[in-house]
Amino acid sequence: MKTPRAPKSEMHILQLLPNLLTLAAICAGLTAIRFGIEGNFERAVRLILLAGVLDGLDGRLARLLKSESLIGAELDSLADFVNFGVAPMLLIYFWGLQGLRNEAWIAMLLFSVCCVIRLARFNVGARAGADVTENLKQKKADFFTGIPSPAGAILAMLPMYLYFMWGYRPMSIYADIAVSAWVVFIGLMMISRVPTFAFKRLTIARKLVRYFMIGFVFFIAALLTYTWVTLAVCSLIYLVSIPFSIRAARRASQSAGA
Repeated sequence: MKTPRAPKSEMHILQLLPNLLTLAAICAGLTAIRFGIEGNFERAVRLILLAGVLDGLDGRLARLLKSESLIGAELDSLADFVNFGVAPMLLIYFWGLQGLRNEAWIAMLLFSVCCVIRLARFNVGARAGADVTENLKQKKADFFTGIPSPAGAILAMLPMYLYFMWGYRPMSIYADIAVSAWVVFIGLMMISRVPTFAFKRLTIARKLVRYFMIGFVFFIAALLTYTWVTLAVCSLIYLVSIPFSIRAARRASQSAGA
């Protein structure tokens, strides 16, 4: 009978890098809450975006370095809830929903609860060895089930981007109701069964790589120069893509079942 191998007494510092990125993302999300309380909403939103970038890097870096771990997975899930389920909700509430108060707070709580339900569903699926899609047919077509939590946070803050663009927000109870309803809608979309594009297996022809790189540079330049316009346009493009993802998922399901 083989005895289990004892864990190594030392670990290379590079193997800790994914977890360090996750911790940095948590610090960004918590600091965003601080700036939101102080009324510095533009800086707070930028920190949420930074947390999203770090969230996208830590998992890929862990797979690249072959340093995946159970504690890393738990840290990532906790970071997602703080950065995409709690921080955006508090920013939106402090930014423009003080007039509605109780009703707006209920809407913000619903968003956070939807986010934590989605993350719990993902964790259960991961432990069971299932893909996030929870559907083999959709797995082949590379779709998420519902809107991922980082995308949900970015979409939920769309009213803030519009305000930063125009410098004006209607001060009325109807505007607060509209923002609250928007946040609840995005929360429900996160836990829905609506297929959305994942782009995990997106490939590009070699002859088009140069154009893709130029487009990427243009996007980064636009994001840095016209941050709020770029985010608003990207949010609208993502919403417009959902009907196409639904149709693509149906076609993929029909072809897989044929």
